[in-house]
Amino acid sequence: MTQVNDVRDAHIAPAAPTVSPWQPLGQPVFRMLWIATVVSNIGSWMSDVGVNWSMLMLSADPLDIALVQAASSLPMFLFALPSGVMADIVDRRKYLLFSQLWMLIAAAGLAVLSFTGHVTPTVLLVAAFLLSVGSAMSSPPFQAIVPDLVKKPELGAAVALNSLGVNISRAIGPALGGFLLSLAGPWMVFALNALSVLGVAWVLWRWRPAPALPRLPPEHFFAAVRTGIRYVHAAPVLRNVLIRTVAFFLFASAGWALLPLVARRELGLGPSGYGLMLACIGLGAIAGAILLPRLRQRLNADRLMVAASLVFAVTLLALAFVRHFWLLNLFEFFTGFAWIAVLSTLNLGAQRSAARWVKARALAVYLTLFFGSMTAGSALWGQLASRFGTPFSLCVATIGMVLATATVLRWRLEQDPDLNLDQSQHAGDGATLPVANERGPVLVSHEYLIDPQNATAFLQAAQELRRVRRRAGAMSWAIYEEVERPGIFIETFLMGSWIEHLRQQERHTMNDCLLLSRVLAFHQGSTPPAIRYLVAPV
Repeated sequence: MTQVNDVRDAHIAPAAPTVSPWQPLGQPVFRMLWIATVVSNIGSWMSDVGVNWSMLMLSADPLDIALVQAASSLPMFLFALPSGVMADIVDRRKYLLFSQLWMLIAAAGLAVLSFTGHVTPTVLLVAAFLLSVGSAMSSPPFQAIVPDLVKKPELGAAVALNSLGVNISRAIGPALGGFLLSLAGPWMVFALNALSVLGVAWVLWRWRPAPALPRLPPEHFFAAVRTGIRYVHAAPVLRNVLIRTVAFFLFASAGWALLPLVARRELGLGPSGYGLMLACIGLGAIAGAILLPRLRQRLNADRLMVAASLVFAVTLLALAFVRHFWLLNLFEFFTGFAWIAVLSTLNLGAQRSAARWVKARALAVYLTLFFGSMTAGSALWGQLASRFGTPFSLCVATIGMVLATATVLRWRLEQDPDLNLDQSQHAGDGATLPVANERGPVLVSHEYLIDPQNATAFLQAAQELRRVRRRAGAMSWAIYEEVERPGIFIETFLMGSWIEHLRQQERHTMNDCLLLSRVLAFHQGSTPPAIRYLVAPV
């Protein structure tokens, strides 16, 4: 009954003290990595301005302009999940160092091509794609290591600080990039982006995380992919986060994809003016990140998300029709405010709804849908703008954004607010049996003796147990009642191999133990439910 005691201890623990928004910066490694990442992101935003502006100079087709955003988003859609799998089964620190080396080479190559005058629209799209591949490799492990760098009560503040850092760089990078474009040309922007990667690489090189001591061999790649997808399918809170992610970013992508077009064609701006518009978005995001803790005290995640989405919809409409530079910049300030409110709310929701053992994969699925929505949306809004004009495209996106807020009625982020996904100390079943790791499939059965009067309530509780088994890797799950002995219920679930069954036992969380204890409370036997293992013959 270890799991029952664990759950009781979790419920009687004293309330955590209030965490300052700046408290995670007291952790040395988090602080150094945060500063280095801000510098690197400044370089990335400078590079984005350089790529977008270079494309504006080389092509007048709105579709080409929007394809820059699509090329930057597509790698996240294609490679975030494989990257998340790699981050869960290999050394995350070494994998992150490899991703930084990739981005250094890609950024330096673009700088050389720009300096020598060999940049074409195709080169720009390929370069944007390759740089984003590096981001796709690094984003899941970067997000997954946050719980390793801060204490658990500091996680929400750490996520908000990371969002704040991104938007500090958003405020500085575009304006600095626009200035350097005017002063020295795109090659200088691309070269400084390459240099900005070195700080993150240095911090990662010096970081020595506590060595993990896995009791079991690492998962194979494709098996880990399947397990991650099964986890997402069986995690209701995470599924809600993902649905709300698609509903917002599919329409929000219009603002990012068409902003360069409005700046150049409608307002007649140069690179400095375009950089200033992006800086206003960044300043709004900084203001949002600072005010978010107070907003969260008054609004729950769902209300905050709806309010921010409606504000973003208003800014899309302003981008369609407002042609006064400073008035439009005021609206862009609120674009940044709404963007950071939505982004940090969804990111925190994804963090809290994923167990530690699968966190990088779960966050990778979130990033895949995030950037997949941005990619598809950018191509869609660019095509509409090419055929019917920019204002029409932005108006359609505005209507879609307003309608998308209705997803709150069915898929709520505040579902199961007491979810506790800390790993439990639940002892594994069958860990000492002499079965080879590769044997399988394995059919596991648990036999319960249930009072017939409680059968309906037991079956309802058992349906929650189905999610526990599926989240931890079960390929299938079912429950049966014996015909000749009413009240005897047999729960069965199928694991791919014996090693997968052993991994399942290690993956129990405190929330899983709570659900297990609810099911065990119906068992009437004097001994625990009988467990049987059936292994496919060799």
